[in-house]
Amino acid sequence: MRFFYTMFLLNFITVLGTSQTVKVIDKTNIQPIENVYIFSNNKSMLTNKKGEADISAFGNNEILIFQHSSFENDTISYENLKRANFKIKLSESILKLNEVIVSANRWEQNKKEVPNKIATISTKEIKFTNPQTTADLLGTSNEVFIQKSQMGGGSPMIRGFATNRILIVVDGVRMNNAIYRSGNLQNIISLDANSIENAEVIFGPGSVIYGSDAIGGVMDFHTLRPKLTTTDKLDFTANALSRYSSANNEKTGHLNFNFGTEKWSFLSSITHSNFGDLKMGSKGNHEYVRPEYVTRINGQDYIMKNDNENIQKYSGYNQMNVMQKIRFRPNEKLDINYGFHCSKLSDVPRYDRLIQYKKGKLKYANWYYGPQKWMMNILNVKYSNSTKLFDEAKLIIAYQNYEESRHDRKFGKDEIRERTEKVKAFSANLDFDKQLNQKSFLFYGLEAVTNKVNSSGQKRNIETKEITPHASRYPDDSNYTSYAGYLNYKNNLNTKMTFIAGIRYSRILLDADFDTTFYKFSFNKISINTGALNGSIGLVFRPNKSWQFNLNTSTGFRAPNIDDIGKTFDSEPGNVVVPNKDLNSEYAYNIDFGIIKTINDKIQIEATGFYTLLKDAMVRRNFTFDGQDSIMYDGELSRVQALVNADKAKVYGIQLGLYADIIKYLSFKTNLTYTKGEDQDGVPLRHVAPLFGSTHIILKAEKIKADLYANYNGKISNENLAPSEQNKTYMYATNSEGKPYSPSWFTLNLKASYQLNKLLQVNAGIENISDKRYRPYSSGIAAPGRNFILGLRGSF
Repeated sequence: MRFFYTMFLLNFITVLGTSQTVKVIDKTNIQPIENVYIFSNNKSMLTNKKGEADISAFGNNEILIFQHSSFENDTISYENLKRANFKIKLSESILKLNEVIVSANRWEQNKKEVPNKIATISTKEIKFTNPQTTADLLGTSNEVFIQKSQMGGGSPMIRGFATNRILIVVDGVRMNNAIYRSGNLQNIISLDANSIENAEVIFGPGSVIYGSDAIGGVMDFHTLRPKLTTTDKLDFTANALSRYSSANNEKTGHLNFNFGTEKWSFLSSITHSNFGDLKMGSKGNHEYVRPEYVTRINGQDYIMKNDNENIQKYSGYNQMNVMQKIRFRPNEKLDINYGFHCSKLSDVPRYDRLIQYKKGKLKYANWYYGPQKWMMNILNVKYSNSTKLFDEAKLIIAYQNYEESRHDRKFGKDEIRERTEKVKAFSANLDFDKQLNQKSFLFYGLEAVTNKVNSSGQKRNIETKEITPHASRYPDDSNYTSYAGYLNYKNNLNTKMTFIAGIRYSRILLDADFDTTFYKFSFNKISINTGALNGSIGLVFRPNKSWQFNLNTSTGFRAPNIDDIGKTFDSEPGNVVVPNKDLNSEYAYNIDFGIIKTINDKIQIEATGFYTLLKDAMVRRNFTFDGQDSIMYDGELSRVQALVNADKAKVYGIQLGLYADIIKYLSFKTNLTYTKGEDQDGVPLRHVAPLFGSTHIILKAEKIKADLYANYNGKISNENLAPSEQNKTYMYATNSEGKPYSPSWFTLNLKASYQLNKLLQVNAGIENISDKRYRPYSSGIAAPGRNFILGLRGSF
């Protein structure tokens, strides 16, 4: 009998000591969800990276609530959870409640405490939308307009600003350099969309935290981060992607893998993409088709008839991206990360130049960008230890190397003009955060940036191989340097109100020596030594759980860079831009007011109105060179223009959004952006996008996700086109009077994913289902026609 009592007691103790684990997974892709908050009464815990948590502390009669900022809440009794074998599936929410963002002040904070309008793009969204490039990735936000001069491009427009008036940040490092131009840029595609973990877009000036160029907004990209383990065992994970798109015969392969221990982790990523010539839609404006193209046979240029006018001949290119990261965390206080990024594109045809005509013939036989190269080494050291000066400190040191070139040859000519630019950029950022008391926080830091620009030019005879010197695009051996310090203060005045204020001082130095061999400038040197003081004040008011009011006022600035003051180039047919030694900085004064209404954690309505006054705006205007209003440039008599400081310009508009989890399996979202911009004379500004937006109906079921959506753009009439756009007749449709304008358009699209098992997922989609032929505003290449996408993802 004693034996049976002993065995009973041992079994009872064993049962009491047994822990009960719950596993939380995503309904649509059956992947584990980390950091799910599980609570009931006074007990709570978080799931680990395997989506698991020990819930043995809960009693059999308790009701458990599962909560995550990206998923709909779920409530279940312990008994029902037991019947479900302690496995629970959460549905993704279209609402992003209690979201954490970094871009507002370079440190993590709750979005509900930030007065700025900020859009976020998560890893899951990136994987589902399957963007070909990072420019396309931004376009999926439905709040950033993307312009393309060629398929190998993508120039974001944010609230009427673009190119060197908006800032690109990668892992805390500014990507903008001294030759970022006022014309459309394609540098953003150097980033690999498949290696981006998440992205944030700040709308409006971000100069207090980020300095010059952040007038229209900031695009903050965070790439994949090496992951450590919580045990002493080596952990290995890998992700792979293979994708095909029919409109441009895209073939993309991607692989990333991570080795991690408690203190060390190594992450590698590689992507290769091959893009063929892009096919436009078959139904729409016939002015966009490509009826002919130039080819060279036996040393002669010939114009050939295009067998398929919808194929945009000579638009394809290739791209390779490599990323390597190493992380070392010796203890809880110190976290050291090293990253290496490398991107290389093949020759990229400048399609909008290849469709230009002169005297009834195609003007160019060749016009392409040479291989665009970008390399970055970055060291990020984070130290967490509460002191009198800071709670956390972060040092980021980076070295970037850029190379780009332009190559153009006119029809029937043997000489090709070649201009090459190289930029070496070094930057250092030191950032601190300090919690002063329970309500107040201080963020402050220092920044130093220096750029060295080398520029060369030549003409090469493609038959004889003879090379002759030619004018460079920029003054060779130019220097651009900036130093800055900033201070940002946040106070949660009470549970309903947050106050934020910041200030930054920047100093900009520039030196450029001009070679007068080819152009007889009236000066041979331009030097700039200027400073700017910027500030911002914001207030967030949350009267209750369902309402939030944001008010933000801020200033921004942009100092002239090497591109602004130093280049000589043909901006469009018949015009040539020359340097202006008297060019000064431009300043932005911005106010925006936002309202967010949340209904039962199921519906969210957002509205943000904004107004920006740009003083001393840098705009292109008619100018003179050596007393002449026209000069011979590249064999043509061209009207002289230059960047000058206009008195002022204004940009205003509204951004609207509606997000709803209709039922557990169905969500709805729609975005709409309206922007208007003009200078003091009422002349429309170039980078103001038309009315644009999108509407989505999203299905979320077991292992399945589907998104049926429409993208749409409004019309820009001829009188509302900027003067520089009115001259580009080869890019636009013509109205009944024969004048260029940008028509309205919309497309219907469908994307879906199906999780085959824990390891494999199939992605598919049809873009532009109706095969609409259209060209987005200011773009030199028509958008893809009906596009079938098929991808396979693996996670191991």
